[in-house]
Amino acid sequence: MAEAFNEMTLSTDKGARYREVSAQIAAVLDGEPNRIARYATVASMLASTFAPRFFWTGFYLVDPDKPRELVVGPYQGTLGCLRIPFGKGVCGTAAAQSATQLVPDVHAFPGHIACDSRSQSEIVVPVFDADGQLAAVLDVDSSDPAAFDAVDQYWLEQICSEILR
Repeated sequence: MAEAFNEMTLSTDKGARYREVSAQIAAVLDGEPNRIARYATVASMLASTFAPRFFWTGFYLVDPDKPRELVVGPYQGTLGCLRIPFGKGVCGTAAAQSATQLVPDVHAFPGHIACDSRSQSEIVVPVFDADGQLAAVLDVDSSDPAAFDAVDQYWLEQICSEILR
């Protein structure tokens, strides 16, 4: 019973942290029209709020010159992959399916691209523009296995739904 209580408490605490950073992100982004500034701000605020659990936090942008390819955008962390084709790895799968990928063990994910060998788990959330077109994906990696859950997915999807609105 104590273990379930601790998990619930941690989950609630994490939800409260997301609620707080989500409100802060919305306030900082208010009135800022530049996409790169918006992406950079979100990556920075999420990384600083959830470090060290989030060891790589950033965006891969749909390349307007190669619309079936992602190119690295603003991020916090170690060197990221520069380009990822749609359908390849966790980010490319999220882009191809326009759906969040919650991966507790990246080594078990078919076609995982190891940009940093410390990555053990990952969550990737699509970002859509005001017209509903895929603009980017938010990629968050952790060196801990199974670091992300439904709480992370819910809040990251909420945050991503507002980035370009």
